[in-house]
Amino acid sequence: MAEDKKVNAVEEAPKPENTPKEQAPAAAGNQAPRRDNNSRPPFGKPGEKREFNKGPRRDKNGKFGRNKEDNPFEEQVVTINRVTKVTKGGRRFRFAAVVVIGDKKGRVGLGTGKANEVPDAIKKAIKEARKSLVRVPITGTTVPHDVIGHYGSGRVLIKPAKKGTGVIAGGPARAVIELAGISDVYTKSLGSNTPINMIRATLDGLKEMQTAEQIARLRGTALPTEKKVEAKKA
Repeated sequence: MAEDKKVNAVEEAPKPENTPKEQAPAAAGNQAPRRDNNSRPPFGKPGEKREFNKGPRRDKNGKFGRNKEDNPFEEQVVTINRVTKVTKGGRRFRFAAVVVIGDKKGRVGLGTGKANEVPDAIKKAIKEARKSLVRVPITGTTVPHDVIGHYGSGRVLIKPAKKGTGVIAGGPARAVIELAGISDVYTKSLGSNTPINMIRATLDGLKEMQTAEQIARLRGTALPTEKKVEAKKA
């Protein structure tokens, strides 16, 4: 009988109640304390939107693109030609682009590019034009003096003009002069009318120009000062 009482006492012993997980002590280093949804957010006031620093966006290639303000140059496509290469298997077509870039502050450049697609050819031409920039001397709104630029069979005459005349030039030469920042000038093609020859001849003429200050510096003399003569009253 005594043994039966001991067995019943063991069976009737109260079992420990399962404590909720929230009250159970967390093991050190294993679990982090939970945060209620109604608690204060980790930044700012409740309901306040977080401001993120917006940096430059990435393009399709994963590179950071430049803003338009960072690019001081303007591009102008002069000509786009289709080039055909005849091979044993047939004909292969490519495109050749001629592009002029400039900042309208005295810097201008020419670039050419070839590719299977027109946009790729233009990109190559712009990249090449950035490497071949030329500094153009400007006196007011026109050029310092007359000059004839030569390249191959192309010859281009460039003459200064008074303010308000405008740019009198053909298509290829006009692109170079306008992007260089010259607003009053006369030009005339005296040789080949091929666009790339006209552009290179125009650039050659602009590179040969010199201002009066540059010539005086080379001669080691000072510029003569202009004396103002007052008109006598009759």
